[in-house]
Amino acid sequence: MKKSTLRRWLKWLCWTLTISILSLAIAACSPSDRQVCLSGFLNSPYSDEQPALSGDGRWLAYVSNRDGKHRLLLYDLQDRCLISLPRIPAAAIAEHPSLSYTGRYLTYLTGDRGKLVLTLYDRATQQTQIVSQWYQAWVRNPSISPDGRYIAFESSKNGQWDIEILDRGDRVELDIPDGTMTVVRE
Repeated sequence: MKKSTLRRWLKWLCWTLTISILSLAIAACSPSDRQVCLSGFLNSPYSDEQPALSGDGRWLAYVSNRDGKHRLLLYDLQDRCLISLPRIPAAAIAEHPSLSYTGRYLTYLTGDRGKLVLTLYDRATQQTQIVSQWYQAWVRNPSISPDGRYIAFESSKNGQWDIEILDRGDRVELDIPDGTMTVVRE
């Protein structure tokens, strides 16, 4: 094989590999990797209430009746803008938000057939999950642990308000800043 042919072939191979790697990198970037900053401000002429601050101090979740709807909002205190919460219905009534350390996990109460249910939203996957569907009682005042594994809340299942803790399990992806590991000592 001639040197010029070999060079052209290697050059073509390099370009093909570069394009393949770039297209894989672009395909791997999901919408959850990008933050959508909406126009808006922290306080409004409407009622903004029930604030919950993330452990790192960057995120503020709260309930607002802007646009005549009682809905959940997330504000980025660092970039000073409202953040889009895809897959959380804007029409859904939300109450008592709570955030994990970096704001990845958000728990709140929402109405489901006339009853408040405990809901978990994962900002990384943009998935919403009702985590109290098996409870026959009322629930209120949820609070998620900084790592996102545990959710404490009040339940009326014993005919009075008791505190319960829901363990999401050891297979849950924890909200740990910068991917650092925590060491558990016995």
